[in-house]
Amino acid sequence: MLRSRPPRPKYSLRDTLLSYSFLAPALILLALFTFYPLAYGSYLAFTDYAAKSFANGIAPRWIGLENFRTLAADPLFLTSLWNSVRYLVIVPILQLASLAVAVLVNKSLPGMAFFRAAYYVPVVTSISLAAVMWDWIYNKDGTLNWVLQGAHVISQSSAFGWLNNELTAFWAVMLVTFWRGFGYYMVLYLAGLQSIPAELEEAAVLDGASAWRRFWSITVPLMKPTILLCSLLSTIAALRVLEEVLVLTNGGPLNSTYTALMYVYSKAFRGFDFDYGLASAAGLVVAVIALMLSVINFRVFRESGGEER
Repeated sequence: MLRSRPPRPKYSLRDTLLSYSFLAPALILLALFTFYPLAYGSYLAFTDYAAKSFANGIAPRWIGLENFRTLAADPLFLTSLWNSVRYLVIVPILQLASLAVAVLVNKSLPGMAFFRAAYYVPVVTSISLAAVMWDWIYNKDGTLNWVLQGAHVISQSSAFGWLNNELTAFWAVMLVTFWRGFGYYMVLYLAGLQSIPAELEEAAVLDGASAWRRFWSITVPLMKPTILLCSLLSTIAALRVLEEVLVLTNGGPLNSTYTALMYVYSKAFRGFDFDYGLASAAGLVVAVIALMLSVINFRVFRESGGEER
């Protein structure tokens, strides 16, 4: 027997206007600071527009795909884009480490709140302060070389500045990104873990399931929405990394840490050209790549979820 659907509630015009009046402030702010800049920036990507034009009151001139042709022929942009893609290596490492530590701190033990807060401290640490600390660690006479010399991995004569070597600078900056983002994703995973009903774990324990079996059969499936969220956020963050590069290496040495967003920043706000059109085109390329990777993330998690059902 088919069940009839309950009648939809009828809202008066007053209720509708009242609802939209509550939404209006947020919608106005989104329109001003998100939707309009996004639309205008996308438009500028297809125009010839620089600071000189803006100062002289000259409107952006439509040039179609010319900016993208310039980017395709620019070795510096291709290098920066490759460095940003390489930066995605940090995503699975960061997610696995954050989830593992979240599982460890998700215990009701004395002093556990201190460890949770300690892991989160790098997230709220100023990037300028973090840069001073990590520059001291990576310095030729810094902590890292001192530890390696003490472990007899390197000698005093072979010590070098990790941020001044083109072979190590990229990975050294990536480690700083890992350090800054680790606590943030750990907190998200911890929130997801604490939302899992305790009854499921207790039932699995009574059935004799091992801790590893409980993790893969209960924790991981129920954590998939959180894993998807963290994967999306970390993927986008890896593609748009800028602060660490700007304060630690400024893109060097030999452009080994020069990322795509560093290219956007340099074209828009450095030098004498202030080429907003070319910078917008580069930013649009990065946005499209981030969108494609986001779609892949959604497809992977949706298909894996479908197989379990």
